[in-house]
Amino acid sequence: MRKILLVTGGSRGLGAATALAAARHGWEVAVNYRANRARAEAVVEQIEDIGGKAVAYDADIADEKAVIAMFAAIDRDFGTITALVNSAGILGPRGRIEEVEARPLAELFAVNVTGTLLCSREAIKRMARKNGGSGGVIVNLSSAASRLGAPGEGVPYAASKGAIDSLTFGLAQEVAGEGIRVNAVSPGVIDTEIQPAGRVERVGPNLPMKRVGKAEEVAAAILFLLSDEASYVSGTVLDVSGGR
Repeated sequence: MRKILLVTGGSRGLGAATALAAARHGWEVAVNYRANRARAEAVVEQIEDIGGKAVAYDADIADEKAVIAMFAAIDRDFGTITALVNSAGILGPRGRIEEVEARPLAELFAVNVTGTLLCSREAIKRMARKNGGSGGVIVNLSSAASRLGAPGEGVPYAASKGAIDSLTFGLAQEVAGEGIRVNAVSPGVIDTEIQPAGRVERVGPNLPMKRVGKAEEVAAAILFLLSDEASYVSGTVLDVSGGR
């Protein structure tokens, strides 16, 4: 059976690392992005350079119509997807809660939570055996912030990722009988551009392993959960946080 994967937020950071790692493991990859086509196409080119198949799709995952159109385009270009990695996300408003305004808060939850739900919905419509699918795998991107709380820096972001943890467990129960596994990876501080300026240098030496993580280390955990080696793993949040 062909292995067809959609990676949301696949043009940068953890999403790009996951798309490239998946291609090396024989996956055909749909690379979702919002706005920066050049970066998405660069990921596609890297995949093609190693003999893989990839196509970039511009879609705001918080926009229901855009998500539906993206999945229709993937159906046309690849066929039915067999896996989804919900990697797209934003940090949202930073600082103490007194400084938070409604508009950026709404955008945060629209992308991090609603977007994950919408993409999962469309994937399940295609994967579920009751709908004629052959099953599949969903891996969500949570964060260590969901259990650490991110006080003073990003409590709203932590809350959005707490919602992802709840979604992962509940959805896993809902679709397990339809041949779909749902898990999450919960990264700690990873050296990607989403990190606020100076945070990697400030936090790294204080972590148990005395360093921050690499995007490739998170991608490896995601690839494990996508693989048949994790065939009896569902409803799990896997920490990739260097022991924190």
